[in-house]
Amino acid sequence: MNVMSNTPLSLEFFPAKTQEGEAKLRLARQQLYALKPKFCSVTYGAGGSTQAGTFQSVREILAEGVSAAAHFSCIGATRDSVRQQLSVLRAMGVQRLVALRGDLPADHGGSDEFQYASDLVEFIRAETGAHFHIEVAAYPEMHPQAATPGADLQALFAKASAGANSAITQYFYNPDAYFRLLDDAQALGLTLPIVPGVLPIINSAQLIRFSEACGAEIPRWLRLRLNAFEDDAASIKAFGLDVVTDLCHRLLAGGAPGLHFYTMNQSAPTLEICRRLRLLPSASATDTDDAADVLALA
Repeated sequence: MNVMSNTPLSLEFFPAKTQEGEAKLRLARQQLYALKPKFCSVTYGAGGSTQAGTFQSVREILAEGVSAAAHFSCIGATRDSVRQQLSVLRAMGVQRLVALRGDLPADHGGSDEFQYASDLVEFIRAETGAHFHIEVAAYPEMHPQAATPGADLQALFAKASAGANSAITQYFYNPDAYFRLLDDAQALGLTLPIVPGVLPIINSAQLIRFSEACGAEIPRWLRLRLNAFEDDAASIKAFGLDVVTDLCHRLLAGGAPGLHFYTMNQSAPTLEICRRLRLLPSASATDTDDAADVLALA
């Protein structure tokens, strides 16, 4: 595969809930740093429910010498609370945010001062100027709550107009959907980079559950192949590596400006995909062997 070794990569993690999970996350990060990520992002629970864990993980990543992006959602937040959190993040040394509308928590009864992610982006720009590089979300297969594809594209346009620097997509397995999004965005005059989000296939039941929750499509051929493996976890992982590696190659060959991996706090699948794509910087025999060893332990 003729893939450029200097392709920008970014990695996403979620806050661990236990001490054991925190230890595993730290190990996964150290292994994934072999990819020389441009930044690592940390997710944010509905209504800010994981704020303490998100901020702690961000602190650790920064202390490890890697650029960290805090996810930042606005549903249920007030301008005062957002202003305070932005101050904390600036003091921590954070220079990149992933600005999202966010999901409503089950017991939502808070403020409605922000209705859309574009409102949050606009507020961050007004409060902090150009301090933060702001990432926003994009949806190759349309946001599940968007009325039409055109309305979804207009929402992306609104976020760009409010001051977003770049976008990361929801995961997908149909590259044509991504390239159609790029064509439609260009036709609308959008110039911000749109980086494809990539979810390695680790567990078919988990993938189906995630996809039903977020509206991502699992192509029929892919679902049928995964179902055919039944409970054969090793075959699912091997097949998933082939599928996602091919997807990434097609995306990069088609001009994608980078790849953003939803790691699920695991290092092995992302490392192996990047090894196959020759995206391990200065990939030596040692690097390759290390990646294979990690995969064998997954």
